[in-house]
Amino acid sequence: MKVPTKPWTLLYKIYKDVHPDVYQYLDKWKEKAKSIPNEELRQQALASINDKAFHCEGGAVYGLLARKERKKVIRFIVAYQTISDYLDNLCDRSTSIDQEDFRALHLSMLHALTPGEKPENYYRHRNDQDDEGYLVSLVMECQDVLNELPGYKDVKDAMLQLANYYCNLQVFKHVENDKRVELLENWFEQHKHELPEMTWYEFSACSGSTLGIFCMVAYASNGKMEKEQVTLLKNGYFPWVQGLHILLDYFIDQEEDREANDLNFIFYYDNEEMMVQRIRHIKEKADESIRSLPDWQFHKLINRGLIAIYLADRKVHEDKKIKHTAKRFISFGGLPTLFFYLNSWVFRRA
Repeated sequence: MKVPTKPWTLLYKIYKDVHPDVYQYLDKWKEKAKSIPNEELRQQALASINDKAFHCEGGAVYGLLARKERKKVIRFIVAYQTISDYLDNLCDRSTSIDQEDFRALHLSMLHALTPGEKPENYYRHRNDQDDEGYLVSLVMECQDVLNELPGYKDVKDAMLQLANYYCNLQVFKHVENDKRVELLENWFEQHKHELPEMTWYEFSACSGSTLGIFCMVAYASNGKMEKEQVTLLKNGYFPWVQGLHILLDYFIDQEEDREANDLNFIFYYDNEEMMVQRIRHIKEKADESIRSLPDWQFHKLINRGLIAIYLADRKVHEDKKIKHTAKRFISFGGLPTLFFYLNSWVFRRA
């Protein structure tokens, strides 16, 4: 079974196969979230599904790479992304600013990638406790799928490396305002010798995506993998594709992050023109890294689609300055991005 390599065939497969699977699994988690006894945990679990379902929609496109194992891989992607979005809500909207609390919560994301790892009380450092097994169920769902993938052991270490980046970012970015930048800068200093030239806030953005994990899970469903293949996939997504993904996410969230005093990596560019040129550079480097991947035309389409999905968000059209800059980003992606953008714009408003 071939993966789609044209914008219209990709959209057809997304609407026909991917979205129905996504909402089948999301509906299950939404029903489970409704029964969470603790009010705060219940509210954040439901809000993460209601407000961030498009994260699952976007991530689940990688299920197409799994071909006949599509449903299985989408089941993993929806569960793992739901953990990510739920924990992000708990950290963003919580009264807690305790590093130990954030680290305990995000241990669930590492356990979700490690079949056989016994779940723990991930809420042990906070007052809100009783979720009636919601988070553990998500962890076990991920473990169950990974256990069935013939290539899981081959991608395990690479996935855990990306997940550790993600978890560290979530811990450092949610602490007290006067500590977070120093923590992120020190973290970057530990890793910059492994990275191409970039700033601490660009490294942080590159660490904040789950796309590389989803890509590896999809390929692991097709059979065993050589070490060289796994390295190729990881380097294909980290840092550049993941960085583009998250910087666009922060780009559209500028106004609400300003109001909430949340950390936003876009704010650290010296000026708007520098921001635009760096995102152009990151997009070009992402295109280069994708060229070395199997099914590279599919990955290129996903990269173009990412730009469109974010820039079609209502928040972009409510701010004239952001809207003007968004038009420049759309031009970076060419006709495929314009095609996806128009489709996403109509789909979101329908």
